[in-house]
Amino acid sequence: MTQVDTAGTAQGDVDTAGTAQGAGLPDAGPGENGPGRIGARTGPWKRGRVLAAVALLLGLFMLLHASIPNRAGNLGSLVETFLPWFGLVIPVLLAGALLRRSVLAAVALLLPAVVWLNLFGGLLTDKSHPGGDLTVVSHNVGADNPDAVGTARALAASGADLLALEELDPAARRTYEKELATTYPHHTVLGTVGVWSRLPLSDTRPVDVAMDAGPLGAAKPADVKLEYNRGLRTTVATDHGPLAVYVAHLGSVRVTPRAGLSSGRRDAGAQALGRAVAAERNERVVLLGDLNGTVDDRAYKGVTSRMRSAQEAAGDGFGFSWPATFPVVRIDQILVRGVEPESSWVLPATGSDHLPVAARISW
Repeated sequence: MTQVDTAGTAQGDVDTAGTAQGAGLPDAGPGENGPGRIGARTGPWKRGRVLAAVALLLGLFMLLHASIPNRAGNLGSLVETFLPWFGLVIPVLLAGALLRRSVLAAVALLLPAVVWLNLFGGLLTDKSHPGGDLTVVSHNVGADNPDAVGTARALAASGADLLALEELDPAARRTYEKELATTYPHHTVLGTVGVWSRLPLSDTRPVDVAMDAGPLGAAKPADVKLEYNRGLRTTVATDHGPLAVYVAHLGSVRVTPRAGLSSGRRDAGAQALGRAVAAERNERVVLLGDLNGTVDDRAYKGVTSRMRSAQEAAGDGFGFSWPATFPVVRIDQILVRGVEPESSWVLPATGSDHLPVAARISW
């Protein structure tokens, strides 16, 4: 009678581990067919699926940014304010694709790369041209600027024919009037915004940028409103005819975890400014100021649909202007209609938390 000793067979007759080692065959451990090599057996078109999905979502996110609703915390405007910075995610994803050796993820990254280049690639090159008839500068000089004298002298040395200053307080106003008088014989100030010019000014009037909207604002006397006025319109007499100049300082915005982007006053001011520009009869118009937002933000559609950004048309780079210590966004704008921007740039820092922005225009 034949007996089968299963324990002995397992240990002595069929010892797969021992046979494999004794025959010189490789051990199937973590380095080969074990769990650690599952990714290695996956083809380059199957690895990195999560990276590929993130890349596609990023591309669609940037492509369809105008469709992001503003109902919850003005999310659409918040995204559009910092839209160029989403491009920094692309090299991070590319590094991940290279580490994973994922062809799938690398190909998927083509979508966000193409979308970003289509939106902002033009800003990577210098589009400026020599020449121009008039140099304009806009600067939020800052109510807390500790060096108004130095700021005024730096602006006078900039070579500008026309200066637009925002956030002027009464004490600083006298300083700027004194320091700029020699270079700029003509100036006008309405509230906290002003224009200094080498050329004559006329027909100056305030522009309502909706800072006093609502019943309480309507009840304020005109002289009280004028003291804190943040918008004006004036006419500059040039050799090529009259140039309408608008200066504005729109309401500030706040970003909080709960409320998102709080921009009600700014948005109302942008709409009011858009209506003012639309009603302007002069065919040559320049708008300068601290608009507290980027031209990509849908809140400015009423303005940007009628005017061009000098920086986008003739600048070199993004022209970020705030905060001055480490600029991450351009909220100080020069927009034009009926004239040609030849160049646009950012001036060195002053005592303000904003950088001055400049442009050269021609007829």
